[in-house]
Amino acid sequence: MRKISLIVIAGVLTSFAASAAPDSAVIVVCYPGGSVNVKDANEAMGSMLRMVERIGQWQQNSFNSLFSTKTEDCRKQMAEQKPKFAMISLGLYLELRSEYNLVPVVQPKIKGRTSERYRVVVRKDKYKSLDELKGKSLGGTVLAEPDFVGKIVFAGKYDPADFFVLKTSNQAIRALRALEKGELDAVILNEQQFNGLASLHLEPPVEAIFTSEEIPLIGVAANSAGTTAAERERFGKALEGMCTDTEGKKLCELFGVEAFITVDAAVFEPMVKLWGR
Repeated sequence: MRKISLIVIAGVLTSFAASAAPDSAVIVVCYPGGSVNVKDANEAMGSMLRMVERIGQWQQNSFNSLFSTKTEDCRKQMAEQKPKFAMISLGLYLELRSEYNLVPVVQPKIKGRTSERYRVVVRKDKYKSLDELKGKSLGGTVLAEPDFVGKIVFAGKYDPADFFVLKTSNQAIRALRALEKGELDAVILNEQQFNGLASLHLEPPVEAIFTSEEIPLIGVAANSAGTTAAERERFGKALEGMCTDTEGKKLCELFGVEAFITVDAAVFEPMVKLWGR
C-alpha cells in the first residue's frame, strides 16, 4: 500500500512558486483524495520539473506547480491560472476538457499497462453483488469524485450518492481497516490500492464483488488553445525521455512508473461518451 506512484505523488503537491522564475509557467496538479508526505512529494515534484526542463532544454525554473486534493480548489485553480499544462485526474479531465480545450499529452505506463480497473471489496462471503449493497456504506479515497465513480467506474449503472451511504476517506488503509472492523460494508479501490491488499493481512479476508472495465490512465493534459502542437510535443518528449535518462530513471522508479508514452485523444473517447450520457 505504500508504493509511490505518479498519481499518488501528484496527489499531494504544493506550490513551488518560491523557487520559480518570475515568468514561469504554472502546471496545475489536481488529484482529489490523495494523501502522501508533503515534504517528500515536494522534493519529488521539484526534481521531476527540473528534469523535464533539462531534457526539454528549457531554462531552469521555467515551470512551477500548484496543487490541491480538493475538487473545488482544483476547479478554482484551473479557472484562475488557465494553465498550458495540467496533471489532473481522469474525472477532472472529463469534466473540464471542453471548458479548457484539454487534450491528453502523455500517459504513465505502470507494470506494463496504461489503464487500470477499479474494484469494490467486501468482507468475504458477506455480499455477492453491488445490488446487495443498496443503502449500505461505501468508503474509499476514490469517492472524492463521485461523478467519476458513477459515470465511469460504474458506467452509469449506479449513482453512488443515491445508491450507497458514502464515507469518503483520504487514506485507503483507513477505509480498509474500517471494513475489517465491520464499520464499513464495502470499500472502492483503484488498481494500486487493490494490489496492496495482500500486505495488510485483513481478518476476515476481503473479496472483490465488482470489477470495472479497463479505464485509461491520464498523466498530463494540455490546453490546446493555449499551446502549439510543437509545445505539446516538446513537453511530451521531455517526459518520455525522463524514464530513459540515467538520473531520470531513478525518479520514474520512485513514482512506480516504467515510462511515459505519447497518447492519442481517441484513447479517451469511450470515457468521454460515458461521461456525456
